[in-house]
Amino acid sequence: MKKLILLLAVVTTFNVSGQSKSELVKHFEAYYKQMKGQGDVQGVINAMTHLNVLQPSQARLDTLAYIYASEGRNLEALNTIGIEKNPTDTDMNTEVKAIALKALNQPERAIVFYEELFKRDANSYLAYEIADLKIQMQDLAGAKAKIDYGLVNVKEDQKRGYYESQRPYEVSLKGALTYLKALVLFNMNQTDNLDAAIALMDEALAMDANFNLAKLSKDALLAKKTEKKE
Repeated sequence: MKKLILLLAVVTTFNVSGQSKSELVKHFEAYYKQMKGQGDVQGVINAMTHLNVLQPSQARLDTLAYIYASEGRNLEALNTIGIEKNPTDTDMNTEVKAIALKALNQPERAIVFYEELFKRDANSYLAYEIADLKIQMQDLAGAKAKIDYGLVNVKEDQKRGYYESQRPYEVSLKGALTYLKALVLFNMNQTDNLDAAIALMDEALAMDANFNLAKLSKDALLAKKTEKKE
């Protein structure tokens, strides 16, 4: 009799526990929907975190990391999904690792994930990002190859955003790739290629007069040219 009572008590406990968990999942799903509708990013993060605790899934972790990265919270993004490269990583997971590591000034680690994304879906956007990282790493030949690919495949309506000035702005991706081409050319031979690099900066500015970074770089090259003459 005592054993029967104990068994009934255990079964009842599990039923209550299961029902409570189910109710919690429904609650946080509704909370997530509400926060998303209100545009409350921290609320969305809180809801997604609770849902992952209740029903763990890689898809939820990937989404949570993507939200962190979108908010510039790159360390939290990487703490959520790690920095290891796994063959089963989704495109979202790989993209988050690439973006977050680049933002944290880890070009050698970031480029691994950008190269993986390029293998899966080669395009001019990724070509730009890889070339930019390769320039930082002084792999000028590798950067040039990606820039050449990007320029051949770029579409007229593609844009690239910049945030170095107080007011963010966009330029054509073709102009952005031309700007990188100028940097690579100059760094390959800072004496012989100086005029050619300035000419490429002019090309980029002709496409987008608001390209502040290209203007600053051109001014620096012109100053170097003046210094050279003197």
